[in-house]
Amino acid sequence: MRVADKVALVTGAASGMGAATARLLAREGAKVALADMLEEEGKAVAAEIEAAGGTAMFLRLDVTEEAQWEAAVGAVLGAWGRLDVLVNNAGISGSATNDLYDTALWDRIMAVNARGVFLGTKHGVAAMRRTGGGSIVNLSSISGVVGQERIHCAYNASKAAVRLLTKAVAVQEGPARIRVNSVHPGLMPPMRTSGATADPVFRAKMLGHVPLGRAGEVDEVAYAILFLASDESSYMTGTEMHVDGGYLAC
Repeated sequence: MRVADKVALVTGAASGMGAATARLLAREGAKVALADMLEEEGKAVAAEIEAAGGTAMFLRLDVTEEAQWEAAVGAVLGAWGRLDVLVNNAGISGSATNDLYDTALWDRIMAVNARGVFLGTKHGVAAMRRTGGGSIVNLSSISGVVGQERIHCAYNASKAAVRLLTKAVAVQEGPARIRVNSVHPGLMPPMRTSGATADPVFRAKMLGHVPLGRAGEVDEVAYAILFLASDESSYMTGTEMHVDGGYLAC
């Protein structure tokens, strides 16, 4: 029970990495609010957690809308009185386009992947200050560290923004005992919004740069998030955790 009695909010929790993280946090003792725009899927994951003996609720959240963030954090505080862990996981891919300089797609990716994390961090910090601290885990990517082909540059830019936002807030909020760290997954199962990164030929090329020789699993990222959410990482803030099979070591 590594996060026993903690209250967590996970965005993008209806599927994939977010759902895996929500399940794991609940299994390790946290009360978990699952936030997503996919209501049916999100409610199903919350029900699954409760059926297994955990405590969970679903919140509909468009991470680009500040009023919805205020409502979501308010709902968590109203139900459970505090917020100890925020996982800013919601994001969209930049690989489902042939126009790598599409302006509208730039705006959309930056809104979800960068603005969404900023808004979550803003309101998460405000809630955590009330109760003496907490842990914010922001999902960046290997794409926030290096450039890549066949991916809209907004994806790399947005994930790099998450990387530096994390460090900035870690410095600013250290005195308030709010820790802020980023996790950088490598090649994972394709996202719902993936394009090129779901293509077997492109994935095989990427795997050629992964020393461990395989793609990662969402649970492997979830365990990294669990560590950063728990008190086991109590002296870590502003750090980058690469869950990438060695990709960035090359």
